[in-house]
Amino acid sequence: MEAAQVSEDAGRAARDDAFARHDRFVEDNLKRNFAANFVHGVLGMTGFRLIYAPTIIPAYLHAITGSTAAVGLGTALLQLGSTISPIASGQRIEHRTHILPYAIRVGSLMRVAILGLALAGWLLTGRWLIGVTLALFLFLGFFSGAQRVAFQMLMAKLIPIKRRGRLQGYRNFAGGAIAAVLAWVAGNWFIAGHWLGNGYSTTFLFAFVLTSMGLLALQLMVREPTAPASRPQRSFAQRLRETPELLANRDFAWFLLAQGLAACARAASPFWTIYAGNRLGLSGALIGGLSLAFLGADTASNLVWGPLGDRFGFRLVYLLSLAASVLGVLFLLLSGGSAVAIYAGFVMLGLGGSGWSLAASTMVLEFGNHEDVPMRLALVTTAEGAISAAGPLVAGVAVALLGFIPLFVAVLATLGVSLAVIVLKVREPRGLVVAA
Repeated sequence: MEAAQVSEDAGRAARDDAFARHDRFVEDNLKRNFAANFVHGVLGMTGFRLIYAPTIIPAYLHAITGSTAAVGLGTALLQLGSTISPIASGQRIEHRTHILPYAIRVGSLMRVAILGLALAGWLLTGRWLIGVTLALFLFLGFFSGAQRVAFQMLMAKLIPIKRRGRLQGYRNFAGGAIAAVLAWVAGNWFIAGHWLGNGYSTTFLFAFVLTSMGLLALQLMVREPTAPASRPQRSFAQRLRETPELLANRDFAWFLLAQGLAACARAASPFWTIYAGNRLGLSGALIGGLSLAFLGADTASNLVWGPLGDRFGFRLVYLLSLAASVLGVLFLLLSGGSAVAIYAGFVMLGLGGSGWSLAASTMVLEFGNHEDVPMRLALVTTAEGAISAAGPLVAGVAVALLGFIPLFVAVLATLGVSLAVIVLKVREPRGLVVAA
């Protein structure tokens, strides 16, 4: 009995020593790694927001297909790809002492998909263009899901918990500011002016160049510590069977439900621009203006969301961002075709989307043990991706059959339930860690 106790004490001491050495390494290299994540985020997010903002891709799909259902299908394929890969990505990195090489590989493949979208737009037409574009969305989504797990885990290793909000806030502000301007330029110059023969392809090429520069900066600048704790390597099937154990943490389980409901609401995002275009006339100038409103609000709010989360915890940010999204949908629903109301709706949706993304990606790192972070990230990403994959397809068919109003009412309902779950069932995880 005494030998067992001695062994347990020795194991605990070794674990504490590993975390202490890890923390010293993190502090010694914090300025360099903070700068690396900042540069990567600014360049990467500038490019990716041109892809993922709820303006350019939906407008592009609508332009090449002429169908709202096809807009839903394209967005569903993008999300379906990110549903397949996260658990596999988590299983592949949770036993590794260093994960930067893996993160660079999946990040590079994600960028290849963006380059493919640009080339397809220039070289293909008709059914071939539609088919290849949809296939590339699936490919892009697959490596997006894998990258999200890898890069969030990397940030968890490199940046102390009380500085992650500021890093992401300042990074998102700088990257978003550039993206907002470039989105306006893309709509008003590239797309409206048919630059290089295809303004959409020119936009995708810009996104490829910017995101590739960000990935290169991360690879050259980061100094990654050895993981202080990790899981033993298991097969994918074994790890998949073990994932329900994570739900023993009831706060995390309820958070997962709230995240899924919020993802249901975001399934309508590809149709905000189509809705606005039906009322104001879809044009390159409108795409640029709405992109600027959405990304500008998204960008500016990061200067508030990040420090607010660092100081008070990201549960508060999650709640406020969901409330902002509710207001945004209400502005669209009650706009009556008013340009002012529609632009105000995009501003509020930008505020809400920014805070929701920042809070969700940070809170999930704080529930439970360090070595379970990859699989927590994988589970959240998979659940969110599965809902987001089916949602746009269902939403596209619903819009085609019933119009926009029933869809927006359903969005308000899911956002309201998500808010209630966070208020009633999810405690601030940072407080739980401190209390422990």
